[in-house]
Amino acid sequence: MPVYEGQTVEEAIGAGLKTLGLMKSQVTVDVLDEGKKGFLGLGKKVARVSLEPIPTPEVTTEEELEEVIQEDIAEDVVEVAPEPVAVTPTTVPNSEDLDDEDALTALALYLTNITNELNAPAMVKMSREHGTIIYQLETQKQGILIGKHGKTLNALQYLAQVYIHRVAKNKLSVVVNVGNYREKRQAILQRLAERTAEKVDRTGRPVFLEPMPAFERKQIHSALSKKDYVTTHSEGDEPYRYLVVEPAKKYF
Repeated sequence: MPVYEGQTVEEAIGAGLKTLGLMKSQVTVDVLDEGKKGFLGLGKKVARVSLEPIPTPEVTTEEELEEVIQEDIAEDVVEVAPEPVAVTPTTVPNSEDLDDEDALTALALYLTNITNELNAPAMVKMSREHGTIIYQLETQKQGILIGKHGKTLNALQYLAQVYIHRVAKNKLSVVVNVGNYREKRQAILQRLAERTAEKVDRTGRPVFLEPMPAFERKQIHSALSKKDYVTTHSEGDEPYRYLVVEPAKKYF
């Protein structure tokens, strides 16, 4: 750890801050020796301090990731809306305690109506995979339903999950997909997880990912669960809940 010296503690701190290019609020100070003025030049000792920069959280954004992997999803975008699309469908009904099949059918119709409102009419096909119901939206305007960085698709995903929770008697898990976007997105999230873990390990600082749906956060959490040098947890409220990746605490 670098040590800085001065005639007084404050001078030593000032010398250290100048060298590091930081403000006092950005470091922790450890006074190693307060120094002595001495008498007639005898017994004089300089003050010695060490400064440790305070880690600041870093945010990994979609834009940062897109610089490397934008080509992965570009081919999926057939037509992109020039402005962000506001998804404002009809009001979600209150709980009706529908049987599973009736609730899933109602959701398919709900999604069909939304795609019509977005001027990107889609045929909604439903399938099951490992206990999750997949709603595949087949449309000639994939880009409109996906949106920039998948934001419109994630909004549809959120609305679908809220809808099914309100109308279904049982708790059901659904995923909304357009083309093969979710499959490509899964590969992107895997790379995002790896890059984020490397950054946390390299800098020793926590990384805050941008808000994403619960099932995407779960994918990243799963990808990093075997890396003992990082831990993950979610913060915030839906639909703006985000994942935090930080160095694992070590106990000796």
